[in-house]
Amino acid sequence: MAIRDMLVKREELRALIDKLHSEGRTVVATNGCFDILHVGHVRYLEKTKSFADVLIVLLNSDKSVKSIKGPTRPINNENDRAEILSALKCVDYVVLFDEDSPRNLLDEMKPDVYTKGADYTMETLPEADIMKKNGTRVEFIEFVQGKSTTNIINKMKN
Repeated sequence: MAIRDMLVKREELRALIDKLHSEGRTVVATNGCFDILHVGHVRYLEKTKSFADVLIVLLNSDKSVKSIKGPTRPINNENDRAEILSALKCVDYVVLFDEDSPRNLLDEMKPDVYTKGADYTMETLPEADIMKKNGTRVEFIEFVQGKSTTNIINKMKN
């Protein structure tokens, strides 16, 4: 599948998921900035894919990353980040979003499964009410110790 076919516009997402469900396929979603891709990201995404047939990554846009992480981020622009994610065999589709949180997008798409890092619990997950309302199963994934974009940036500064 060509990379341009993997980048889904937000307004086309619901129709895509309906089509996948009509084919009997399950959908898992996760979200993040994925600024400087590292082994922690890859393992997280591979584990996420193991929960369903199709993995859709909700990718924070440049505007969103800057709002969350500060004026020096992202390091890589949204088009580059989307293309790199699309090149991973475990990623089926990528959707950009501008908000700080994927709450509204998750409510629109209603995935079968949603994954988040194990630093969250159902009690601390900002999207928990949306997941419960839509019957979405939530899986929490352990991070790879010491692997993060922030650690990479800090290492480059030293």
